[in-house]
Amino acid sequence: MGAQVIIGEEAATRKDEELEGSGASAQELITLNHVHKIYQMGDVEIHALRGVSLHIKPGEFVAIMGASGSGKSTTMNILGCLDKPTKGHYYLEGQDVSKLTKDELADIRNRKIGFVFQGFNLLARTTAIENVELPLLYLGAKHSERIKRATECLELVGLGQRLHNMPNQLSGGQQQRVAIARALVNQPSIILADEPTGNLDSRTSIEVMGVFQYLNRERGITVALVTHEPDIAQYAKRVVVFKDGKIKRDYLVDDPRSASEELESLPPVDVDETEDDE
Repeated sequence: MGAQVIIGEEAATRKDEELEGSGASAQELITLNHVHKIYQMGDVEIHALRGVSLHIKPGEFVAIMGASGSGKSTTMNILGCLDKPTKGHYYLEGQDVSKLTKDELADIRNRKIGFVFQGFNLLARTTAIENVELPLLYLGAKHSERIKRATECLELVGLGQRLHNMPNQLSGGQQQRVAIARALVNQPSIILADEPTGNLDSRTSIEVMGVFQYLNRERGITVALVTHEPDIAQYAKRVVVFKDGKIKRDYLVDDPRSASEELESLPPVDVDETEDDE
């Protein structure tokens, strides 16, 4: 038994040394190591990323910013295993996923990554709970387990009373909450949110950012959010700014905005107006 323990420790030590040699760390959730992304447009090469290195630890809340063409969306696609680097390495929980096959990447996406998009991407003819349980259906989870976990996630985002509503019976903010619940249902390692407030008004944007802050602060869920809005980025704990395919700035937010405090200071919503909107 003692020999087995020593072997395990040696293997773990070797693994840590390999990660350190590659620029990754056993304590990091995400490591991009000198990542390049080159797209071939006819005879022209488009360099979307030029040697990007980025480290994200478990429990961080990171906002990724940059103008159109800066490389932020390409980076998000690589983080989400939707695309692969042309050169360099991407480590997710210590695993080099940059060289995996399409099927292997799909498996990583299903198990370890939750996506939230600007357009919600809900199925129009299915209820909130059916939308949320969909990722579990792909994994082959039993019906009782799917319902249990989908219900828990909808309750977590404040929609416990809307389980059986169709998307057209929900406001934009509520639809985005359903999308967040769907991203949570597989218990992913990280949530990737691409312009999640882009289609929402100011108040609803604050509400949605409040959900992300709650999940991050109270539940310890790692969040990486792409936004072009500087005020939205200030809800995060850290901001990474891209320009011309490189990271221009990477800094901690000294005093992040508090969505819950801001919502308390706003005037109450007119119930009649809300009913008209819906």
